[in-house]
Amino acid sequence: MSKNEIITKIETIRELEDLIEEAKAEADALRDLIKQQMLAEGTEEMEAGQYMVRYQNIVSNRFDSSAFKKALPDVYKSFIRPSTSKRFSIA
Repeated sequence: MSKNEIITKIETIRELEDLIEEAKAEADALRDLIKQQMLAEGTEEMEAGQYMVRYQNIVSNRFDSSAFKKALPDVYKSFIRPSTSKRFSIA
């Protein structure tokens, strides 16, 4: 593949990424409108035609590794392991 072909592909990638970001922003705005309506109605669940929409509080318990690391640094060190991955980026 020539440099010009790579440049063309990179430009296409950037255009597509811009379109994706615009579509995500539009979808988020629509979600926000629905959430506002649900809050105004004071409901966590709404039926809209064939769709059931829920906007609920979810409680989850997560492990606080930062606090664990501060409280027990030696134990923390004995349980960490390196991880490798590849990253593709265009600058």
